[in-house]
Amino acid sequence: MKKIFIISLILAFFFPFINVCAQEKVKGLDLKQLIEEALTNNPELTAHQEGLKVYAERPAQEGAWEDPRLGIGITNVPVDTFQLNQEDMTQKELALMQKFPFPGKQGLKKEMATKEYLAASQGVEEKKLEIIKKVKTLYFDLYFVNKALDITEKNRGLISTLTKITETKYSVGEGIQQDVLKAQVELSKIIEEFINLKQQKETIKAELNSLLNRLPQSPLPDPPEIERTPFNLSLEQLQEKALEKSPRLKKLAQMIEKNKVAYSLAKKEYYPDFDVALSYGQRQDLGAFKRADMLSASVTVPIPLWYKSKQDRKVEETHCSINVAQAEHDAAKNEIFYRIKDQTAKEEKQNALLDLYKRGIIPQARQSLDSAIAGYRVNKVDFLTLLDNRLTLYNYEVFYQQTLADYEKNLAELEEVTGDTIF
Repeated sequence: MKKIFIISLILAFFFPFINVCAQEKVKGLDLKQLIEEALTNNPELTAHQEGLKVYAERPAQEGAWEDPRLGIGITNVPVDTFQLNQEDMTQKELALMQKFPFPGKQGLKKEMATKEYLAASQGVEEKKLEIIKKVKTLYFDLYFVNKALDITEKNRGLISTLTKITETKYSVGEGIQQDVLKAQVELSKIIEEFINLKQQKETIKAELNSLLNRLPQSPLPDPPEIERTPFNLSLEQLQEKALEKSPRLKKLAQMIEKNKVAYSLAKKEYYPDFDVALSYGQRQDLGAFKRADMLSASVTVPIPLWYKSKQDRKVEETHCSINVAQAEHDAAKNEIFYRIKDQTAKEEKQNALLDLYKRGIIPQARQSLDSAIAGYRVNKVDFLTLLDNRLTLYNYEVFYQQTLADYEKNLAELEEVTGDTIF
């Protein structure tokens, strides 16, 4: 009684921990955690985010004036004596020079840099969506390979059973050796498929680990069972989402605005900047003769004499850049709309196939296989028919899991295209 009591206490103490461990094991690979880790650690995304900081530093630089210039020298020194007090015009000079841009130019330059920064920020968002899609794609690829391994393992057990049946029938004179050999070949083919799937699984895990910035051999649990994600958005709703939220379209829209600002700046180049200089000249006295110091000032203005080959061409260049950016935006929108249409068509097809496989073909193929096994036992069905039924069920069970994974991967691609979360 005392031993039973002690064992009961130990079980009561450790049962909650055992239960928690079991729940964690059942939970498996968590997709949301994978995405969060990828967005935190992925080096490609980190490079884009650091690059954005580069663009963030440019507007202030572009809006600033050029540095003033300080000049020190001597002027009008006689070369016969090189004395600084011989001539009245000889002086030691200190000059301060500053370039003043024509009003509005620096503001436009700063605005251009700001537009580039906003475009780069949308590039970061675009990269995030790309990383999320890659993580989801690999996650569902890993899910499919695991399910294919389970189905293959189940079929290996079935073929092993069929092999024993053929051997038994052959040993009692009711079967033929060809059926035994055929069963053994089918078993070897199943083993080969199992080996290939195991290799695919390791490759997918290594690629997924690289997205997370882990070592490729880092352990990853298997994904849990998944349910088909409900999807009821229309083509028009998806197109509206893309126009509103697509980072790619927003980035190209910012480039259009940036080129418009560049066009305005090019037209400003017809107006000159000003170079203003202020100098102070100190002259040495000659004995009792006192010489006054001198102050000089000047303004220098460039003359746009060659405007037809410079300013005119710059205006035309920036105008063409606007047209190029607009065409790129329109092309991107057309591509996005095409991809949305293509993916929604695939979703409709895959949705219909999943229902057909689950409710029709797979139950029918399973019944057909069960009937064939029963018929083979009593010599009413030949072995090739039995194998054909087994292969049909195996293929459609794999097709179902592949279609389910592709269905979820297509949703992930729709998220990337539209820039909005669907699941």
